[in-house]
Order: sequence, then structure tokens, then C-alpha cells
Amino acid sequence: MDTISNSDIQEKPVAAWLAEGQSSQRDMLASLQSLKADAATPFSIIASHRHNRAEIFEYADEVYLEPYVSNDGSEDVIAEPIGPRWQFVLENAQKDNVKVLLTGRNGIDYEVHREQFTVAGIRLLTGATSVEALASIEDKFAFMQRCLTHDIPVATAWRFDNTAELKTLLAKHDHQPLCVKPVTGIFAQGFWRLDTGKETSEHYDSFEHLYFTEEKKINTAQFIEAYDNSQIIKERPIPMLLMPYLSGREYSIDVVCEYGEVLAAVTRYKTGKIQHIGYDESVMAVVIPLIKAFGCDGIVSVQTKQNDDGQHCVLEINSRPAGGISYTTHSGVDLTQIAFGYWLGLTAKPRLEDIIEQITPCQVRSVMTSVKIEGEIVE
Repeated sequence: MDTISNSDIQEKPVAAWLAEGQSSQRDMLASLQSLKADAATPFSIIASHRHNRAEIFEYADEVYLEPYVSNDGSEDVIAEPIGPRWQFVLENAQKDNVKVLLTGRNGIDYEVHREQFTVAGIRLLTGATSVEALASIEDKFAFMQRCLTHDIPVATAWRFDNTAELKTLLAKHDHQPLCVKPVTGIFAQGFWRLDTGKETSEHYDSFEHLYFTEEKKINTAQFIEAYDNSQIIKERPIPMLLMPYLSGREYSIDVVCEYGEVLAAVTRYKTGKIQHIGYDESVMAVVIPLIKAFGCDGIVSVQTKQNDDGQHCVLEINSRPAGGISYTTHSGVDLTQIAFGYWLGLTAKPRLEDIIEQITPCQVRSVMTSVKIEGEIVE
């Protein structure tokens, strides 16, 4: 690795780097530009992505295309790949005087090499501070078990790896409403409600739910048949979870945290197309010990849902910012600015008590927008 001299670094202002994320990278970069405009101390904003995402890069002062290997094994857009993603980012981060790096969707890849980022003076934000913690967050079955050891209310789950195991679990638990989802995954991929535990003999009409896919319902027998005959499952087994379906309100909680301490948070729940933004003490009573138990570090999101008794049960932690983190700005609290203002040394360490006082509950509706892309974009 090339050595970067101190004199070279000191010529540049400090920088914050947002690596490829899931869905919030553009909004967070826009927030950082607003923070930069009002900051007394100058800093630079860097963004990177595996694709040439013009609508994201327009909000960065400097951009990089991350090297990666595509599904067919060939190298992508960078003409001269120089090694793994983390190494590429580290070398350029040193050159650009980066002080804070938010890793986005590839946290574990960076976490393995945390010590090298620390030695380089870079505050690495992966969502936690160990590979073990991140792995237990990603694996929803391991996540549930860890929650139980810390007495954190969590949605119960039973793992199955084949049809026989699924049928055994259904025979034991189908007296109640159930659902299935993959052990790992995002964006509700693979989540389906089953028609178990119904008071009548009525079954879900699967064609209706193929038509109205947002309902995420399927007839149990048809799910079993599809799972049992899936070529995907035969070629690449997908561990799944069978879970009681919780009928209560679902919350998303955006959290700025440091070594297991909650520094700032905003709670959200959705009714129809409307997001309700605020700070719900009853939800946070579950979230605060959860963040501590997993040693979360950075900007993460938590999903909870109420059971029939109104108890908030944890569904999952996402070790990265949620797609809806920009909604928090409407409450008077911009979590992106709070987080990076602190980690860049522009502001004092946030206190949750102070942040709560700044939150004004509100309702938000998201709208679709468009961005013109100049030139030909190759994905």
C-alpha cells in the first residue's frame, strides 16, 4: 500500500465518505451538503458506488467507482482493478484525508479490516464493531436467539431448511396465524403470510394475492408445493423461518449510536401511504437495550411490531441507514447531520435527551421524483 505523507493530507480539508448503500445514499449526501454549507469548518463529501449512479454522485464533491466482481466472475467498470473493495476505499480515503467512512451495504467486508482503518485515523461506521455482531444481526435466527439471552422482547421464529422440517413445524404451530421469511434478506424479500390459525375453514385465494402482491399472503398448501418443487431451493438452499404473524402496528426506528449507546433516534410508523414521525417512548424502551446488547455503532435502523397484547417485539436490526432516514428531517431533527456533525468534530456529542426535545411529531407522504442523467449510462 502506498504511503501518504502528512503534508499531502494536510493540504486537503477533512472528508466524509459514504460508500455504496441500499437506498438512502442520495438523500444523506444531500443532507451533508446542507451541513457543509452552514459549517464553520470546511469539509469534503465523497461518495462511491459499484455503478455510475449520476443521481447519487451529483451530491458529492468527489466520486469513486468501487471495484467488484459481477455474478459471471468478470470485473466491472474500473479499467484497472487494484484489489478488494475495502482496500480500494482505504487507499483513497487516506489520500483524501477521510475522517469518517459509512460503509453502507458491505459492512462486514470492511469490519474484518477495522484495525487498518483505525490506524489510518478513519472512524469506521459499519453498524457494529465486530464481525460476530454484524453476522448475528444479518442472520435473523441468530439475532432472535441473542435477543432472548438479553431478555429483549423479540418475534419468535423457528428455522427450517427443507419441506419435511416445515411440515413438522406447521403441525406443531399452525393453530395460530403464521408467516415465513428468509433467514437473511432485505426489503421483505421472501416474506409471506400463511392462512393458518383462521377461525373458519376459509383459505387464502393465492391468485388474488398474486394479483394484489402487496398483501404478501399465500395459501399454505400452495406455498409448501412451491417450496418443495423450487429449482432455486434445490440448487441453492435458502434457510427460512416460520414465525407467528404479529397483528399490531409496525415501527421503523432510525438510530444514531456509538458503541451501543443511543445518541439520537426518531420513530416512525406507517398507515396507508402516510409515515407518522416522532419519538415513541414505549418503542424506545425496547430499542435502547437492543442497541446496547448488539454494540451497534453508526447509523442503523430497527424494525419492531406489536403483538396482540400491544407489546413491542423486535423484528430486526438493519446495520445501515434505512431508506426513509430523510423523513426525519421533517420532525426538525436531521439524523444524518447530527451523526456526521459529531463524528467530523463539528459539534459536541449528541445527547438523546436533547434530541427528543427537538422532535416535533409530524406526518410525511413520500413522492416520486426524477433526475435527468447526462450521457450514456452502462449498468
